[in-house]
Amino acid sequence: MKKISISGMSCGHCVAAVTRALQEIEGVADVTVDLARGEATYRETSPVDPGTVRDRIRKAGYDVTGEETFNGTGGDS
Repeated sequence: MKKISISGMSCGHCVAAVTRALQEIEGVADVTVDLARGEATYRETSPVDPGTVRDRIRKAGYDVTGEETFNGTGGDS
């Protein structure tokens, strides 16, 4: 699983915009965006360039402030 910190989100519309931006990337699945934490998590089904993720979020109008990989529960990691 990948987790990214995102700044600039303030409402449900923001969550929907980030979710949509991530879901449109080939190889990204299981997208969850947490407004309160300012984070998005997702699983890669095939390798994804981190720059593509950052660019899509920026194009949606938000900033990526951090990235990390972690072992999720209930699946391959």
